[in-house]
Amino acid sequence: MTYTIGIWLWVFCFPALFLAGYRRYGDLNRGTAVWLVGLPTIAMLGWTTYCRFFWPNLYPPTWNAPAYTFVCWLYCSTYDVLWTNTAYVIALFGIVTTILVMRHRDTDQYALLGFGFLALPLGLPALYEGYRRVTRIGT
Repeated sequence: MTYTIGIWLWVFCFPALFLAGYRRYGDLNRGTAVWLVGLPTIAMLGWTTYCRFFWPNLYPPTWNAPAYTFVCWLYCSTYDVLWTNTAYVIALFGIVTTILVMRHRDTDQYALLGFGFLALPLGLPALYEGYRRVTRIGT
């Protein structure tokens, strides 16, 4: 029981590190793109690769394996390769979102919301910034 609580606390609290980094170093040029989208995307790519190729598959699959996104949790619960492929597609969308945010495109707030939602809970920083931009533009 403590393993399950500990691992899920880690999973849901990890995105706060990116928000803290953004708060401290976000004044730097392109801080939003780096801290709220770029670094979570790199983490997603790294963990997806690790889970797909190096994680020892338990038999039977377990529901309480560590998962940084809900898509990763689906992979850990089934070991169906479709879910890691989906995670790679979401990470690719994160790369596109990072580029949009760096270039200050008009649609970057919607890309932030989309990536943040698809990469939950790791996407919480992007979801936060996308929400801030949508509400700021709407007023």
